[in-house]
Amino acid sequence: MFRSFKISVDITSFWLGFAVASAFWFMVRAVRPLIGQIRENWQKSRQESAMRAASGIEDTHRQTVLKTAQGMHLAAPLFALDEILIEPLLVAPPPQIDPGEELVLQDQTNIAIPYNPNDPKLASFYQTETLSLPEALSGGAHLAILGEPGVGKSVALAHLASLAARKDPSMSALSNAVPFLLHIADVALPANAKGDILDPIMPAITKDASLIGATRLPKFIHLMFESGRALLLLDGLDELPQAQIKETVLYLAKLLKAFPKIRVVTAASPEYVDRLAQLGFASLALRTWSLLDQHNFLQKWGDLWQNFVALETWVQAGPAQVDAMLLNEWISLDAANLTPFELTLKTWGAYAGDGRGPSALDAIETHLLRLAPADLPIEALEMLAMQVSLTAQPIFDARKARTWIKSFEPPEELEEVDEEETASTEEDTTEKNKKKVAAPTQSLLNKIAQSGLLTTHRDNFMRFMHPIFGGYLAGQGLSSYNTDTRLLEQPAWSGRTLAMRYLAVKGNIDGIVDALLRNPDPILERNLLMMGNWLRDAPRKSKWRGKVLTSLAKTLQDDTVPLVLRGQIVSSLARSGDPSVATLFRQLLSTSSAYNIQLAALGSGIMQDKKATDPLIRTLTTMQNPYTLTAACLALSAIGTDSALEALAEALLQGDESLRRGAAEALAIHPKEGWLMLRDGLEMDDILVRRSAVYGLARIKEEWAVALLSKVQVEDKEWAVRDIAKSILEKAEQPNPRIPRKLLPPSETPWLIAFAGQQGMGISPGAPATDVLLLALKSEEPEESLAALRYLKRTPSEGVLNALYHLMNGGNIEMREAVFLALLEIAASGVKLPDPQAYGLA
Repeated sequence: MFRSFKISVDITSFWLGFAVASAFWFMVRAVRPLIGQIRENWQKSRQESAMRAASGIEDTHRQTVLKTAQGMHLAAPLFALDEILIEPLLVAPPPQIDPGEELVLQDQTNIAIPYNPNDPKLASFYQTETLSLPEALSGGAHLAILGEPGVGKSVALAHLASLAARKDPSMSALSNAVPFLLHIADVALPANAKGDILDPIMPAITKDASLIGATRLPKFIHLMFESGRALLLLDGLDELPQAQIKETVLYLAKLLKAFPKIRVVTAASPEYVDRLAQLGFASLALRTWSLLDQHNFLQKWGDLWQNFVALETWVQAGPAQVDAMLLNEWISLDAANLTPFELTLKTWGAYAGDGRGPSALDAIETHLLRLAPADLPIEALEMLAMQVSLTAQPIFDARKARTWIKSFEPPEELEEVDEEETASTEEDTTEKNKKKVAAPTQSLLNKIAQSGLLTTHRDNFMRFMHPIFGGYLAGQGLSSYNTDTRLLEQPAWSGRTLAMRYLAVKGNIDGIVDALLRNPDPILERNLLMMGNWLRDAPRKSKWRGKVLTSLAKTLQDDTVPLVLRGQIVSSLARSGDPSVATLFRQLLSTSSAYNIQLAALGSGIMQDKKATDPLIRTLTTMQNPYTLTAACLALSAIGTDSALEALAEALLQGDESLRRGAAEALAIHPKEGWLMLRDGLEMDDILVRRSAVYGLARIKEEWAVALLSKVQVEDKEWAVRDIAKSILEKAEQPNPRIPRKLLPPSETPWLIAFAGQQGMGISPGAPATDVLLLALKSEEPEESLAALRYLKRTPSEGVLNALYHLMNGGNIEMREAVFLALLEIAASGVKLPDPQAYGLA
């Protein structure tokens, strides 16, 4: 039986309880933000206390990084980095403008020179706009420094580490960042999935710490990464084959997920960067040295050598010293096409008196002989480098390396040693016998390492001190073997490229060239461009040269090919030094194609071909395209003869507005007569001359030029001239639109949200918004198409590639060039580009 219960509720108690509960939860809601703020303040206070406690270890760490960075360059045995440094600069990418933002007016030079992050030689020679390393980081993006071996990527990282270690004001928002400078050979990858995310880099950071510091440093490192103050500078990624780059990028992805506030800068090869772009990295090319940079470097070297190195005993015991001015004049001959690495070695050989010749190859050979032990067979070095190349192991195990060169080890020498024997005689006496045993000897590998040609790293791993030395020796060794197939079968990586480049100097590579020509690379033509880079050092009588030159010349003259690619061909041809190339450029100056004339002019300028002066001068009177005219002016300035400079002066005084401006901008790259002519132009009565001179001075990054512009904006008698000077100075103070910025997610991008609304579409958070972006790509507004392209190149699906291929062949030159640059980036990420015929394109 169930009993029934009668429940009664006291109304007064009920409402009293309700009121108390409501008041309680009201107080909880009111106090909750305060509790959160208290917790946040407590955590912040705790972190600040930890920072103060770590200040001593931080100062020591900064000094350690600075010491390491100052020795991270080729001439470290002679000078500290800052003593000989030419500031590393990055070629500025095109402005990053979103729809609705104010358009950026560019100077004519930056448009006349095709932007190409894979080959910045044209931009470097003609001095297009640049970014300093701190500037490039100021937009919030991570940075991948692109460049071929020898252009100075390691020096750039060392310079950035030095700035950060000193808390240099130029670091701006990153002035409080703590640098961690590592070489990939010291990073223990693959990482243990169950270990701490910092474990792979921890030993590399702590290896130089004192016994006391080593116990405190790991906690400090964790604190810097957790607080977001860490600036990770990773060298050597550009030296790795693709599989190891993938492994490293995977680790960086995990590291950035764990510590999203840190910043990362790495050296990278244009050939392959994996998914760095998806991680927020901007890939920017390191500018090679201009003629002015080379002059300043030689001046610094000469002063330091005479004041310090020449006083060393080893120098005084050598050949008699030659006057620095005479040496620098000799070194400057044919130096325009040398990388900083090559010019450094050539200069070292000239001043030390042990140089074996004037070429880049002579300079490399001189330094190898300078470092190599006297009793070391050069064949052993070549075998070691060849095995590194063929096995794709730029960072190799020393134990394995010993087996590679075991056949070159000298036979063991025997020596007599005393051996004590106890005689079993009645007197129990001891006598000494002589016995021959193997004498202790030093292995060849250890000798090479002690010479400095090899550097040692964690877990008994080694690498060549510079990949060019390894590539040069590999090429020399491979010339005696038939290894065409093994090299060609490897995925593209810098070691393979270097080995084939130097194999082309000495070996028979007809088979390699034929195979590469039979296997074209539609659109990007990477195989052809790679062979074009062999021309400078290869013997003039090589059978394969004619085939490569013919293919390059044919592609150069095709107006359907993007200017970016054709500009890279111009660079390769001009640096080849082949007399037929100068003739080709002069012939193209007489064609009717404005683009052929533009490119040929740039090539003639790099070659400083005096015979091209008259055709270039005629171009100034026959062409109307402002960028073709600017290219001709730049070439005349580079040639620099009296007649060339007189033609520029006449163009400045009598040309139409675009020609005057092109002439003024060209004079800005001629420090002697050109700068003086621009100064004089400001004093002319003709307002058009003064306006043009102002544009020219804007391209000169010197304090006196800025001072002159400041004076003009106040004192010039014409408002039109004052206004231009004012706008140039104001632009210099504003955020630079060329600085790479982090892309916002599509769902947070104002212009894309507005565009989607116009199409009656929405964008979900976290979605790639590919459909909306493809519509924007086809927009009639160029700003929308270019902005969409920045997103789509990071999600290169089949549909995206289809759209890009058709857009590149759509007839719009600006979009064609932009899409080509996007395809370069997509290919470098590891995506295999389909044949254009798959999309019905020729």
